[in-house]
Amino acid sequence: MEKRVFDFSLLKRVFSFAAPYRRYFYLSMFLTVLLALISPVRPFLIQLSVDKYITNQWAQMLLIVTIIQIGLLLVETAMRFLFSFITNWLGQSVIKDLRLAVYRKVVKLNLAFFDRTPIGTLTTRTINDIEAINDIFSEGIISIVADVLMIFAILGVMFYEDWRLTLISLSPFPVLILATYWFKESVNKSFHRVRNAVAALNAFVQEHLTGILIVQAFSAEHREFGKFRNINKDHRKANIDAIFAYSIFFPVVEIILAISLGLMVWWGSNKVLNYEVTQGVMIAFIMYLNMLFRPLRILADKFNTLQMGMVASERVFKVLDSEESLPDNGTHSAKDMKGAIDFEHVWFAYKEERYVLKDITFHAKPGQTIALVGHTGSGKTTIISILNRLYDIQKGRICIDGIPLQDYKLDELRSRVGVVLQDVFLFAGSVYENITLRNPAISREQVEHAAKLIGMHEFILQLPGGYDFPVMERGSTLSLGQRQLISFIRALLYNPAILILDEATSSVDTESEMLIQHAIEKLIAGRTAIVIAHRLSTISKADQIIVLDKGEIKELGTHEELLKQEGYYHKLYTMQFASSQALPN
Repeated sequence: MEKRVFDFSLLKRVFSFAAPYRRYFYLSMFLTVLLALISPVRPFLIQLSVDKYITNQWAQMLLIVTIIQIGLLLVETAMRFLFSFITNWLGQSVIKDLRLAVYRKVVKLNLAFFDRTPIGTLTTRTINDIEAINDIFSEGIISIVADVLMIFAILGVMFYEDWRLTLISLSPFPVLILATYWFKESVNKSFHRVRNAVAALNAFVQEHLTGILIVQAFSAEHREFGKFRNINKDHRKANIDAIFAYSIFFPVVEIILAISLGLMVWWGSNKVLNYEVTQGVMIAFIMYLNMLFRPLRILADKFNTLQMGMVASERVFKVLDSEESLPDNGTHSAKDMKGAIDFEHVWFAYKEERYVLKDITFHAKPGQTIALVGHTGSGKTTIISILNRLYDIQKGRICIDGIPLQDYKLDELRSRVGVVLQDVFLFAGSVYENITLRNPAISREQVEHAAKLIGMHEFILQLPGGYDFPVMERGSTLSLGQRQLISFIRALLYNPAILILDEATSSVDTESEMLIQHAIEKLIAGRTAIVIAHRLSTISKADQIIVLDKGEIKELGTHEELLKQEGYYHKLYTMQFASSQALPN
């Protein structure tokens, strides 16, 4: 583990999120000072009672002092409750704001970031790491300041009462300092390993639950379980190492306290017999030592908690500081978009110079349908990804209505480019919520009208609850065709100027094909459409067919034109479509 110096600039940044709640922060610090000042008062009053009021049999003053002590105890208890509540409330308020900031950042990161970052890792950053930042407030810096102030207040009173007795009592402290340092370093290393193991566990579980179909289909349960067992074993070992350090440190502290009390009694009793130290001072010192060791027991643990919160905050701020969001500096509105598309010598690579699109050039007029054809990996899906500006290109230019994509406001651009993907993703919620994506501006009447145009209205009404039928995660309660049709309604409802169909009919059964084709006709009517499909009826009606191979355009033209050329498309047609009667030869 890399040795790191405590980063006060990072701590300052964490506390900047507490700025809206500065009154509560100042109140907690004020309570910290008050508690430090109040702490030595009760032992001092007991010393006073023993040395003065009991010795002189002043019963009335003894009663008054006892009442004062009870009052002080109640006040101190109330202040400690208030201090604990405020610091925890402050921490929860900060992490609420911080979690919102992180989530707002994450959803705006470009897809390249997600391509190389496990979702489970981002989940850890958004939930576990941010939760650890709460400890900076509830058990970290404020609590440490409170304990340190109380220690200094108690030491100050002890030295004032009898500096020699104080030095004798504190003589075992060098051993305590060494034990505390060892404990801090050991637990710190263990907690780092625990954090890394938690991130690995989250990433592994999320990935394998998402891909459980593949795991079970290939009988990989035992192999994957073995991997999970190893990650879980690392997590267990890291925690046990921390537990081992706790198991040694706290008994050592108790032993040192016992030695301090023993030395104090041994030296102090001789002084009492010689009338150099009063009995009240001895009783008070026993209380002082217990009060002194109480925060010392957990001070090192609190430093580790603070350090873990700082490590977590560093990870969280790396996400917040990520510059991988697509720049959204466009000022042009997309509300009146017509749908003319121009690709001008476009080059694109997901990584460095490994171009997956090479010198792509084509033009689509408003209302035209463009079909993309090619083998897997030819660049079809990449073209629609950069058209929707999910990624920015490295060379060339893409224009819609003669305006470069970067000049459009990003949210308006995407609202005018509708997407129907091959793998339809539905969220846990109702059919209505999945269609509208919880957009309050869309009424139920609009949803029903769109469903009727697609031909899905009657089917939805037959579901238990109709439009309120609960869709489970990823749409598991619906068939593939039904999920696809719901995505069609969603696209139609947003009334895009450009429609992207990414193999939108490849997962649909034959029985649903007529309904799907009707839905597609409704969707593309009057819109520019980019279609990736294996359905011959869709391809044959396209105004242009672009044949791609290894990121390059091999041929471009209508279905009939490309067949006459007897080139690349004719070869694909012969291989894939010759047995179908859906197209004229």
